[in-house]
Amino acid sequence: MRRACSPLFRHVHNSVRHAAQRSYSIESTEPTVKITTLPNNIRVATEATLGHFSSVGLYVDGGSRYEWSAISGVSHFLDRMAFKVCFLYDELHVILICMYQSTRTRTNEEMSTAVHSLGGQIMCSSSRESIVYQSSHFHQATPLALSLISDTVLDPSFHPEEIEAQRDAAFYEVREIQSKPDMILPEILHYVAYGEKGLGNSLLCPEDRINQIDKFALRKGMKEWYRPERMVIAGAGMQHEELVELADRYFSSLKSTGTTPFASSRTITNPSIPTHLLNTPAPSVAKSLARAASYLFPKAISSPAIPKSPTSTYTGGHRFVHDPQAEFNHLYVAYEGVGIHDDDIYAIAVMQVLLGGGGSFSAGTSRQHTISYGSHTLIGGPGKGMYSRLYTHILNYYSQIDHCASFHHIYTDSSLFGLFASFVPAASGLKNGNTPGQILPHLVHQLSLLLYTTISPAELDRAKNQLKSSLMMALESRTVAVEDLGRQVD
Repeated sequence: MRRACSPLFRHVHNSVRHAAQRSYSIESTEPTVKITTLPNNIRVATEATLGHFSSVGLYVDGGSRYEWSAISGVSHFLDRMAFKVCFLYDELHVILICMYQSTRTRTNEEMSTAVHSLGGQIMCSSSRESIVYQSSHFHQATPLALSLISDTVLDPSFHPEEIEAQRDAAFYEVREIQSKPDMILPEILHYVAYGEKGLGNSLLCPEDRINQIDKFALRKGMKEWYRPERMVIAGAGMQHEELVELADRYFSSLKSTGTTPFASSRTITNPSIPTHLLNTPAPSVAKSLARAASYLFPKAISSPAIPKSPTSTYTGGHRFVHDPQAEFNHLYVAYEGVGIHDDDIYAIAVMQVLLGGGGSFSAGTSRQHTISYGSHTLIGGPGKGMYSRLYTHILNYYSQIDHCASFHHIYTDSSLFGLFASFVPAASGLKNGNTPGQILPHLVHQLSLLLYTTISPAELDRAKNQLKSSLMMALESRTVAVEDLGRQVD
């Protein structure tokens, strides 16, 4: 038989229950990100996550932006040689060769066996401002994954036959990408915007440089970029102390050549961590909330520890590429925007979502280039872009326009924001074909509407919510989350 509770007892019970709930809520907001700086200035960051898999990555402050004439194309080769299966091509055949980059401690066969034993995936990718080595695997494979990354970064063999195989692959890759307007035009856009250096450097190795890439050029680039103060090791799904131990084991041989990027405020007192390793304070709540933005913003939202060089100056200009055999004409219009550290970056991101766009058959799903060359990420999802301005004002009215969308390429100190359209050319002889001069006013008009008309609160809120949901949903992926963490600290 259940006894009835007195009103006083119920009041006390509810007060205690609510107090416990409030206490639990406060505890759950404690930062889950930990950052440690090793004595040689490599930073190690982890984020506590649950699950059966772990992700770990090495993030290097390097890439095509930092190349000069003597090492032009090096980042492209470093990307393709690490953890890639090699493809060789001739006029009639495509040959698949499992030729992982060998090291001084692992042969090609041993590297291949170790990679396949991870039970997950391991990859390398390069962008204009970073080179990423990342692995996702079962928890127990974390030491092996970091060992493979360390071997590839610190002890590569660069055998002539491996480099030659990548030369053949690079020639084919460059030709393939040059034949795809949606992939090569962003490279031309950067060249026009920034000239022949810095951000204007292509992600691809120039064709006239492919045969010039040898082990000396590769090592020269690595010597310049692969320094401890330019490196971050990030992980998710493992104990922070474990990753610190592994990072110290595999990367302590690197000697620092610069100043400490983070000032440590206290030493680690946990006996499970070596006493010579320093711990930096946990990130602020504001920085933790801002971390998610780097999914769309390729660079970190934190104070740069190392001066970015060379400085890229926006010059602007125009370029016409004639291809009478093309199915569509492609028109890009871009403006210089602010860098990642500017608060206005969020306003431009909302503008991009508000303009939206996509393909004529994609229900408004827009496409944007990400940090890996040639890969794309979906902004929004099927149906979300149907209320965006480019979809409702252009794609719904002009059947000759196959694709129209906004884009935003963001870097440390600059960005490119604009619109592009793919449309049936007038010279094709097809009905409703257009010239670029007929399409350009429509794109400029959409930009001018942002300046001279009022944006309704409902439309603005919709764009904000879509941006936030894209950021939050992306971080549901552990791979994206650990890369986001590594870039924030870098």
